[in-house]
Amino acid sequence: MYDRAKTTQIGVEIAYVYALALAFALIIVSALVERRADTQYKALLLNQLQLGENMKFIMPFNIISWIKCDAILAQMKGNRPHWLALFSLVCFSGYSLAATDNTTQPTREILTQNGVILLYHHVSNHTPKSTSISPDMFKQHMVYLKQHHTVLPLAKVVDAIQSKTPLPANTVVITFDDGYENILKNAHPIMVDMGFPYTIFINPGEIGTNRSQLTWAQVEAMHNDGVTFANHTLDHLHMLDGRVSYNGADSGTNDEAWLNKVWQNVAEAEAIIDSKIGESLKYLAYPFGEFNQNLADKLAQEGYIAFGQHSGAVGPHSNFQALPRFPAAGPYANLTTLKTKLNSIAMPVLSTSFEGEHIPEVNRDTVQGSSDESRVPPITLTIKGDDVRLSQVNCFFSGSVVETNVEGNAVTFSITQALPVGRSRVNCTAPSNSQSGRYYWYSQPFFVADKNGNYPD
Repeated sequence: MYDRAKTTQIGVEIAYVYALALAFALIIVSALVERRADTQYKALLLNQLQLGENMKFIMPFNIISWIKCDAILAQMKGNRPHWLALFSLVCFSGYSLAATDNTTQPTREILTQNGVILLYHHVSNHTPKSTSISPDMFKQHMVYLKQHHTVLPLAKVVDAIQSKTPLPANTVVITFDDGYENILKNAHPIMVDMGFPYTIFINPGEIGTNRSQLTWAQVEAMHNDGVTFANHTLDHLHMLDGRVSYNGADSGTNDEAWLNKVWQNVAEAEAIIDSKIGESLKYLAYPFGEFNQNLADKLAQEGYIAFGQHSGAVGPHSNFQALPRFPAAGPYANLTTLKTKLNSIAMPVLSTSFEGEHIPEVNRDTVQGSSDESRVPPITLTIKGDDVRLSQVNCFFSGSVVETNVEGNAVTFSITQALPVGRSRVNCTAPSNSQSGRYYWYSQPFFVADKNGNYPD
């Protein structure tokens, strides 16, 4: 009969023997090269530690993230390392790594293929407060990220998650929407000083006509500095405008015609960006975060990755035509609350009962009232893995807790009030069983048109 406990213990013992062997190998090899420079010791140690990583000896707290070669080198005298310290570090690391391996393989994949994308707009003291962060506060954010997180390019994180490649612990991506000139003036110097990569989603049709926007010369210069630019549509339109009219009646534009119209806008913007900087990532940030299933399906068909404005981390079970980003400006700029979001884990949602195409589109004149037709039916999420503590899941809508019900690995939440015109969302969080102080996070956005079939700013 299969004895799981015995098998686990054997695995721990094997891992510990591996650590001992690695320690002795380090001592022998280092002794042979003890007259070499410190940089060569450092390279040797990194190679040995990387060997462990390449062998998939990976845990949520990766050995490389906390055994720093500089700490070992600091104990070296001349060209002769302190062998006892080196031996102890490696042995203890290997033992603790093996002894804490109590997570399942699916959970390890969720935890090691995880990142957080931040969203900014203005970096200025003189722009709309709802979408702005002051230069001083922005610098505080970046200093904190430098000290506690690993900032990576957007494309690297997207590619890693899609290819199931582990990411560094505490991975963060920085993005800006709208391409304002104050990004260059107030944010870019800070980003260069920190050595941070970042992405700006721009509206090519606004460049040269809107004085608050970057110019093409500035875009090209920043791109040459390593800044990534991607698509935010041609002119920052509400992409869902015109699909429905008063009381849900046909607006005169059927779904196919509407989709062709908005798609032409996206394709034209992408072509202009490619012609100006010679790069087409096929990344789209939805203006105002608004999308529906038809649009998402079209983007997938055309090979695009798309980004919303609802909150949450990104991971292997994320929707790559609606990747979440945490807003980090305006009312969300508070660093204390942002720290929890930066440590969040993407909720591993296998399926949802919500069909985004079927947001209520009738009785627009009473959408704020009591009509059942202006409400969303209960939504059920099916969650993967055993690390999400569903017994403590909480969901919130408009600042209030909503009713939730848990059955097995399924969570159902119900919104009792009518959806408001415009944008709203439900956020659900649950603690991690293995990562103390960290929360899984999921956000479901809703978009409701006014009586004329349009969406407010």
